[in-house]
Amino acid sequence: MTRPIVHLHPDDSIVVAARDLTAGESIDLGEGSVVVRQPVGLGHKLAIAPVAPGAPVRKYGQVIGYATLPIEVGDHVHSHNLTNGDAQGDPAPCTAIPESPARISGRTFLGYRRHSGKIGTRNYLAVISTVNCSATVSKAVARHFTRERLAPFPHVDGVIALTHHGGCAMQYQGQGHKMLNRVLGGMARHPNIGGYLLIGLGCEQVTIGLLMQEQKLVQLGPPGANGVAARSGPPVFVMQDLGGTAATISAAIAEAERLLPLVDAARREPCDASALILGTECGGSDGNSGVTANPAVGIAADRIVACGGTAILSETTEIFGAEHLLTRRARTPEIAAKLLERIAWWRWYAGLYGVELDNNPSVGNKAGGLTTIAEKSLGAVAKGGSTALEGVYDYAEPIDRRGFVVMDTPGYDPPSVTGMVAGGANLIVFTTGRGSCFGCKPVPSLKVASNSPMYRRMEADMDVDAGTILDGESIEAVGERIFEKLLATASGEPTKSEAQGIGDEEFVPWIVGPVL
Repeated sequence: MTRPIVHLHPDDSIVVAARDLTAGESIDLGEGSVVVRQPVGLGHKLAIAPVAPGAPVRKYGQVIGYATLPIEVGDHVHSHNLTNGDAQGDPAPCTAIPESPARISGRTFLGYRRHSGKIGTRNYLAVISTVNCSATVSKAVARHFTRERLAPFPHVDGVIALTHHGGCAMQYQGQGHKMLNRVLGGMARHPNIGGYLLIGLGCEQVTIGLLMQEQKLVQLGPPGANGVAARSGPPVFVMQDLGGTAATISAAIAEAERLLPLVDAARREPCDASALILGTECGGSDGNSGVTANPAVGIAADRIVACGGTAILSETTEIFGAEHLLTRRARTPEIAAKLLERIAWWRWYAGLYGVELDNNPSVGNKAGGLTTIAEKSLGAVAKGGSTALEGVYDYAEPIDRRGFVVMDTPGYDPPSVTGMVAGGANLIVFTTGRGSCFGCKPVPSLKVASNSPMYRRMEADMDVDAGTILDGESIEAVGERIFEKLLATASGEPTKSEAQGIGDEEFVPWIVGPVL
């Protein structure tokens, strides 16, 4: 049976509802009890100590905000009596660097070993648009390859179109241009992409020539007689040179048909788990996300790191308010400084539009019990586990370090995951409390539910139920289940989103700057 509340830390002034609580109900706290004064929904906060106006409210042993009204024992604590204020801790860089975890050896998965040395977990052929003006053509090429047409190629997971809304009306080689080139180059080089085509209009700012030169794009063939992989430029299709839409579609389909047998020749083979780069994401979070799903994912992330792999924490706007927990774990002062600089940039950037980062919690987050950005962030960073912070990366920057790292991304799920995948993530684990239906191509996205009622309601979209923690299962046990599920997923077991074909529309590069 689900326990009524979760008391996370001895210093907390609140507990979290593990089920709906009714007014007048008496809740046993172990040492004493509390009578619920108003209804408190699943994931919401119940006061167990009085809090005066202006005094801090604590959850996870950390300040999540300040009371705006007198809070009595038994009160529902939420937006009506709690505000974020300046709930930021002392960064104290490098003061709590954890010891490296004991190495886990011998764990493997069945992956695609690429000639670049990278390991893929899926095997797609990609049609990449350099500009939105070629998006329709790219989608038409991908749509041509129906399940029936792909039947002769059983080792190809699909033909996908990677299209976007940018590529022009931006400063040439400006920040936005460089960001988009990093994303497109990262996708072309991704080990889950067995082959690719580039399609452009011809007059866009994101010129194919600069993209190929800057990102060093080549197609790698099988090793030749000298044992070295043959290199060639990727197939390029410029609509204005080929005679327009229909001619480009026809030519690109013909080239894809030529590439498919080459992509299909790839085979899975045992690969060490150290080749895994796990991107962690949360979306549609609720008040129990930081209690169940996120810390369980943190356990799985620690296991990946112990295997010699990499775990990425993203969503900088949802690190804000909890960055002090990460800077203390930073391996070097420079790493801590980079994270603090990114937080400061986001405060400046949001301020340009008259926005504060505390505006981040969504309507759905608040309905699920989250009140302030500090509360949301303190739960979100739990996905990063407990190992040392080894690096902070710019958006879509190639991940070249092992261990736990941060990538600077927005909090919005599609561009956040797009950045991690472009940086090299070959697995995504995605926690949700309200019920996100997110999927990703070309990388599988494993979804973890924070509560069992939502898991049962949306079981066709959820892969793991972490709500069992509220029933007494340990966070460690659920984390181990997630870790094992990640290895199975990396070996080809389809996620729920893959089974439903989700992921074609979720490629959303983040591009900073004005549309000119």
